[in-house]
Formats: sequence, C-alpha cells, structure tokens
Amino acid sequence: MSIWVDKNTRLLVQGITGREGQFHTLTCKAYGTNVVAGVTPGKGGQNVEGIPVFNTVEKAVKQTAPTPLWFCAPAILCRRNPGSHRGRHTPHRGDNRGIPVMDMLKVKNYLKASKSRLIGPNCPGIITPGQCKIGIQPGHIHAPGPVGLFPAPGP
Repeated sequence: MSIWVDKNTRLLVQGITGREGQFHTLTCKAYGTNVVAGVTPGKGGQNVEGIPVFNTVEKAVKQTAPTPLWFCAPAILCRRNPGSHRGRHTPHRGDNRGIPVMDMLKVKNYLKASKSRLIGPNCPGIITPGQCKIGIQPGHIHAPGPVGLFPAPGP
C-alpha cells in the first residue's frame, strides 16, 4: 500500500554531502528510490555517486520536481528549511535530533501555513515497500501489503 511515496517519487536531499546525509541517501538509492538531486551550499556542480549537487534548493527544483528530505546540522535546519517548500504540496521528512524544541516548533509553525506536511519530526521516514524509501529506516524489514503503518517517533 502506498500512502505518500511510490516508485514515481523524485527525491531531493538537503545536506547530501554530509556524512549522515550521504550515507542515508545512498541507502535510499540502493533501495530503488529515484534520488534526483542534492543540495549543499557551496558544493554545487559536484555529484554524489551520480546524483547532482546544487548550491540552492531553488536551482535544484528548476531541474527536478522533488520531494524534499533534510539531513542538516541542527544549527542550520531552522535557517535552511523555510524556503525549501515554496508553493508545493510535498511531504518533508525531517531529522531533528539535537535541535532545540523551540526551534523545531518554529519550523513546524512555518510549514503549517504552507501546503507542505512535516513527517515527524524525528520519525524514521516514509517507505512504500519495494518502491520507495525516504529516511533512515532499514528497507529489509518492510513487506508489501494492504495496510499502511505510521511509526511512532523513537526515544
């Protein structure tokens, strides 16, 4: 059962060149997710195993129609995320480990006034078994079926 993502999802990863961002991006790609772009300011023109990297979300969006996923350092998430969704109805999967609660509430409130939806915060991600994996959850523990589950955030 597909709820928000499927084999046609086009994924953009913010923070793709960081250690965790790159690791989890490549596990999503290995699962079969169509990773179309990454964004890391100052690293535009590079690529991560064939995935083009852009300096800004706006430049990446002009060339792709992505579903944003962020892997950002806590100190920059609240500055970086607000412009990443403009005018699109897309799910955001946010990794908020280490982000102060009040800062994450600012992001949540900002997105509330938009067409975007925050998945989490601090959930392992979204998966449609055999089609698309967005996040940090292991793909091998999921199986296709008629029921969709939403996991509770971790500790």
